[in-house]
Amino acid sequence: MTTTLKIDFVSDVSCPWCIIGLKALEQAAERLQGEVALDLHFQPFELNPQMGPEGQDIGEHLQEKYGATPEQSQKNREAIAARGAELGFTFGMDKRSRIYNTFDAHRLLHWAEEQGLQKVLKHALFTAYFTDGQDPSNHEVLVRVAASVGLDAQEAQALLASNRYADEVREREQFYLQNGIHSVPAIIINERHLISGGQPVEVFEQALRQIAAQS
Repeated sequence: MTTTLKIDFVSDVSCPWCIIGLKALEQAAERLQGEVALDLHFQPFELNPQMGPEGQDIGEHLQEKYGATPEQSQKNREAIAARGAELGFTFGMDKRSRIYNTFDAHRLLHWAEEQGLQKVLKHALFTAYFTDGQDPSNHEVLVRVAASVGLDAQEAQALLASNRYADEVREREQFYLQNGIHSVPAIIINERHLISGGQPVEVFEQALRQIAAQS
């Protein structure tokens, strides 16, 4: 018998550990096919809610935010690229030089959930930013990515030009912040169990199996 687990995946599309965590979680679920199924919901979190429309140079940003030296940043980027490659995800480190505001991407994801296309859009946004180095705050990029996964381009454009879902996204962001989520990815299973960070596939597999058994 298959046990369905509700997953609230709190993340940002500009967070490299979020795509690493997502790929590992999905691969863990594949290993447990027939035992465990995931009811996956992507919840919004902004790493840089105050980021201006022009974005910021990544090296400058990491130094300001974390005090990282260029050498430390380079080592981190190499480690992230290696973890991504293990999971079948390509980080185009040479193509990505800036950090951007992601609020509009989260509005688009909120709408995509209603259309049943949230997961494919989330993956496509990760690829657009991390693999192809595109700007996830740019409306043309967002419309193109939305259309590529089967969402209506005109509706996506109209949504982005308006304030639609702004209140809903802010409300969800506040909910998770008030409940102690201050770093991502935060993977909440059945609204009770929390796994933080881009854990290895084995960690997710063990956790899903245990929680499913308890359910």
